[in-house]
Amino acid sequence: MSRYGMAIDLKRCIGCHTCSIACKVANNMPENVRYSWVRTVGGDASDTASGDFPNCTMSYLPVQCQHCENPACLDVCPTGATSKDEETGIVSVDSELCIGCESCIKACPYEGVRTLIKSPEYYLDVVVGEYDAPPHKGGTVEKCTFCKNLIDRGEVPACMQLCPGRARYWGDLDDPESDVSKAIAGRETMFLHEEGGTKPSVYYLQ
Repeated sequence: MSRYGMAIDLKRCIGCHTCSIACKVANNMPENVRYSWVRTVGGDASDTASGDFPNCTMSYLPVQCQHCENPACLDVCPTGATSKDEETGIVSVDSELCIGCESCIKACPYEGVRTLIKSPEYYLDVVVGEYDAPPHKGGTVEKCTFCKNLIDRGEVPACMQLCPGRARYWGDLDDPESDVSKAIAGRETMFLHEEGGTKPSVYYLQ
């Protein structure tokens, strides 16, 4: 049994968006749908520094579903489409049960990590990405799956595979020898919206 989690080193993230692109391609995502993206901290627009010249700073915050221990989206789902795997901790959405009511989107404190797909349209006429990427069904809500299809094969999530800054760490949070546990040990960490009590499985290293 593995309780999966991820650590993202904010000092190593260079805001290149490679993680977002890798995720989008691997999951053959429709237009205007994303599971993962990188915010520019403080700036008025993407890749815009904050502060006044010459005292400007620029840093980045990668965002995705936090796969919470106490997910706010779980109890509000009227059909049971949103579920949490008690062994792995992965929170997922069953497209066959989802009715697109958006209750989970409204309950989730992490804005933008869930998307209602109205009618999937694609940039290309051919299917790209992993052969077992999740299907995209109109009228349903989608979100990051921690690339469950990849980790079931013993691989790591797509967002980690091409990160040039090696800013991401993955593994079993209950295993002290895992990459994620070693990354967290002895480091100052933060969580997004920690005050909400959701207990995210994504750690941000400062």
